[in-house]
Amino acid sequence: MRDALKVPTGTIRIIRCPEAEDLAAREGVRLAEAERTVAPILQDVRSRGDAGLLEYARRFDGFEGESFIVSRAECEASRNQLEPGFLSAVVTAANNIRAYAEAQLPREQMIQYPDGRRLGWIVRPLDSMGAYIPAGRYPLASTLLMTVIPAQVAGVKAICVACPHPSAEILGVADYLGVSHVFRIGGAHAIAALAYGTETIPKVDRIVGPGSIYVAAAKKLIAGETGIDFIAGPTEIAIIADDGEPATIAADMLAQAEHDTEASAILLTPSRTLAEAVACEIERQLGSLPTAPVAREAILENSTIVLVDSPQQAVDFVNRLAPEHLMLYDPGLLPAVRHAGSIFLGASSPEAAGDYCTGPNHVLPTSGVARLRGGLSAADFVKIISVQELTPASLKSLAPAITTLARAEGLEAHARSVEVRTRG
Repeated sequence: MRDALKVPTGTIRIIRCPEAEDLAAREGVRLAEAERTVAPILQDVRSRGDAGLLEYARRFDGFEGESFIVSRAECEASRNQLEPGFLSAVVTAANNIRAYAEAQLPREQMIQYPDGRRLGWIVRPLDSMGAYIPAGRYPLASTLLMTVIPAQVAGVKAICVACPHPSAEILGVADYLGVSHVFRIGGAHAIAALAYGTETIPKVDRIVGPGSIYVAAAKKLIAGETGIDFIAGPTEIAIIADDGEPATIAADMLAQAEHDTEASAILLTPSRTLAEAVACEIERQLGSLPTAPVAREAILENSTIVLVDSPQQAVDFVNRLAPEHLMLYDPGLLPAVRHAGSIFLGASSPEAAGDYCTGPNHVLPTSGVARLRGGLSAADFVKIISVQELTPASLKSLAPAITTLARAEGLEAHARSVEVRTRG
């Protein structure tokens, strides 16, 4: 296949759509083994509190201190050391993220109906949240912006940040955002501390943010007691393009591939010429990419160029895949898309822009979870609470239906609670 399509050996594979069905039918990340590993850690931190947390932090994080708390003074000092250009970029990103989160926040409403019912809902924030910020291969200060700002917009009062090895940029951004609870912990033990609380770490209502497979497994196991965003797997992108600049498309695929060796980048195109050109361009760009060791493995092991018969076949494939990121070089395909975490329209909308500065959140569902929900938003940090008020007349008009349904279910006290108000 590579020789026939004139692409270099040892680079991304090019296959036809029927051969790619295993990608669309893939299962989510297998967490069973990781769950078995983290379950005892969760229980130990739950029962022993800070003592258990400290033991795991020393073992897994290389923690050498006595307190997990990062002081406000340390955060402020880190902010003061930030390069002006970096801080300016943070302000630009933060403003856009905040404006978008405000637009997404559900609004309260009350509706007066002609029969006397007054119905609606109020919006109330969670009391607390925890943001998990990875700091392994790359310290993701942008993830701090993406997780904390929507919670602030929602009105969450207690915001906690957990990061095993916070960089000066992460600490400086935390200070810029006014986060007062920053903890130098990571891994499954950090999730346990946020979920159950310890002497030092407060229990939170919802935990959000990406992490390793062990973080994902821990979030899955505590989800029954503490809210989470979703269980995230390796990052992924799908691109549909029937034409375009090969260098641009290759750059977008590599931008995803450099995240992690498990990352996935898929191009769907009806053009054999474009497929070959992009494959060659990927190889050329890898030659000068500082993150090439990571990106190359992701390209070789998990990434693909898929030849399709038509744009509609590409969209059908994408709807089965439900990718985290979807780039459409033809915006006219948007109405046909049903499942994706975030969508980027046109050649001037790179996924990297969404990772940092455009405004929509970059904490997105992976591994097909985009079939069920979109990305993190301010709505994840509020409760929609229904409100209902009836006049005596409106209750009386509904009484026959209420009492009939109640008695059909054998709930006599329900029926009587209405009749006692409507007799006479």
